[in-house]
Amino acid sequence: MAVLAVGSDLRADDAAGLLAAEQLVAMRRTGRQRMKVFFGQTAPENFTGEIRKYQPSHLVVLDAADSGRPGGTVTIADASAAGVASIYCTHNLPLTVMLNYLAKSLDCQAFIIGIQPHIIEFGQPSTPAIQRAAKRVAKALHEAMS
Repeated sequence: MAVLAVGSDLRADDAAGLLAAEQLVAMRRTGRQRMKVFFGQTAPENFTGEIRKYQPSHLVVLDAADSGRPGGTVTIADASAAGVASIYCTHNLPLTVMLNYLAKSLDCQAFIIGIQPHIIEFGQPSTPAIQRAAKRVAKALHEAMS
């Protein structure tokens, strides 16, 4: 499995995916998971080559995602699901375009785990709700891989 963390640590809760990935890396040190974590930050498309070299059976993208729900709400979607593109598009290249390309070229399953941001103002720290949600997501992925 490969995990691609997306977001900006300079924009408060937009760092949700990065926070979850950092937690996952810390947890992974205590276990024996077959997983690689990529920190794509604001340009996840730059990691398609590295992900293709790794050839995962599953690809999970962690990102802040505006689903219109309360801050900290976690949403999981198959990358090919209808309507996902309108929910998860805050990057230069829509994540669904990149994920569908990778899923087809690698013959793997691709999912997006989105955490609803509360604020995304520049220069602000992430909110406690997002920090808690990131820990929950990391714990769930860690347990699923154990």
